[in-house]
Amino acid sequence: MDAKIDDKLLAAALAARENAYAPYSKFTVGAAVLADDGRIFTGCNVENASYGLTCCAERNAIFAAVSSGARSFKALCVVADTDAPVAPCGACRQVLAEFPFEKIILANCRGQVKITTADELLPYGFGADALTKNK
Repeated sequence: MDAKIDDKLLAAALAARENAYAPYSKFTVGAAVLADDGRIFTGCNVENASYGLTCCAERNAIFAAVSSGARSFKALCVVADTDAPVAPCGACRQVLAEFPFEKIILANCRGQVKITTADELLPYGFGADALTKNK
């Protein structure tokens, strides 16, 4: 994947961040997912007064992709206004482990970027394959 695609994903994630609903934390996050077929899906974080009902930008982007029929992905980009590139929470890391991603792009609003993988983010994660190995 080339830098132009990464830049396009970052731009989409930054745009999605503008739609975030974060009245409690004021921590707005955007994400963009690139499906294998070239479609880009975005998501933003949506908070709730009952914090457990909040949904992160990464999961919203992945769920939007899945609900549109995408099942395999090339990349995910997540961005927030942080000092260093932002990383997904544990719940999002587990959702990332469910689907094959070639790379994960962590970014901040200052243009800093770190490229990683789902395996690096969740080295001992599990998916459907782990559930069937013990049967």
